Amino acid sequence: MTELVIEDLVVRYGHGASAHVAVDGVSLTVPHGEIVGLVGESGSGKSTIARAIVGLAPVTSGRILVGGADGARRGRGRRPVQMVFQDPQSSLDPRMSIGESIAESLPRGLRGARRRAEIARLLELVHLDPARADARPAELSGGQRQRVAIARALASRPEVIVADEITSALDVSVQGAVLNLVRELQAELGLSMLFISHNLAVVRYVATSVAVMREGRIVEHGPASQVLETPEHPYTRELLAAVPEPVHPAT
Repeated sequence: MTELVIEDLVVRYGHGASAHVAVDGVSLTVPHGEIVGLVGESGSGKSTIARAIVGLAPVTSGRILVGGADGARRGRGRRPVQMVFQDPQSSLDPRMSIGESIAESLPRGLRGARRRAEIARLLELVHLDPARADARPAELSGGQRQRVAIARALASRPEVIVADEITSALDVSVQGAVLNLVRELQAELGLSMLFISHNLAVVRYVATSVAVMREGRIVEHGPASQVLETPEHPYTRELLAAVPEPVHPAT
């Protein structure tokens, strides 16, 4: 049973008086098979946590454990954590077909027909026609590109997915379909996911539990229903008051 455990994480940029502490002693667990929402305003430190988990931001102190192993010392080979970024247009190579982008993340050793079959399976998993494997990212809509990014993240069979604002660059009409896909994949594959968003309505729809960040620290954490319906911290109440309408994804 794989879980992601963040223990007393500190991420500091710079030194001395000019140092900026982006993440200040954060501890958080993503249990096996659950979606944990991490919410907060821009600059709160939530994306820095995401980047630290996958090795894209320096860890000043603390530990990141995946299935009990130190995430910072994973070494080469299959990556147990994969990240889906906010903007699929910038995260996909425009010169490569979407099939080639997915193939980059497949386990080594898959060749020929087996590789084509796995690419087709992954495209079907995210509700894209396998016949479009030769298409370039520019030929797809924003929502379709984000589905490709999700398929590519799943290709290496990770134990944990970190989803960083994956709907914020999409049209409102498309966001619901992507959120439905996230819920479907979690139920079908038993995904463990850290779902990062500034939008509480989005997090309410997908997350089992919610952690609220402010200025590099978690100020409230608990079951989604508890945090979002009877918040204890004034900052959480401020965030909820700023949500105009709940999201109602299309089915």
